[in-house]
Amino acid sequence: MYYVYLLKSLKDKKYYIGQTEDVTKRFELHNSGKVTSTKYRRPLVLIGYETFNTRNEARWHEYNMKQHSDKKYKFIRKLESLKMNTEVG
Repeated sequence: MYYVYLLKSLKDKKYYIGQTEDVTKRFELHNSGKVTSTKYRRPLVLIGYETFNTRNEARWHEYNMKQHSDKKYKFIRKLESLKMNTEVG
């Protein structure tokens, strides 16, 4: 399985979207400062992720969201909403 995940910086409140085969390991790399694009935006929280069967599907979804801001914001709203629902319930 492959994942497209959403991180939020607690420092600047900005979001980061990425794709990986191991969400936990990738999240640890981000928060340890080993990922250049998020190194100076730590600490980060994992908002959520979506699952895909192939790496190509995950890459396409990630690329598509990064190219189309409306799709990116829908993804953010969806995962933020799910996160709030799981925290409450």
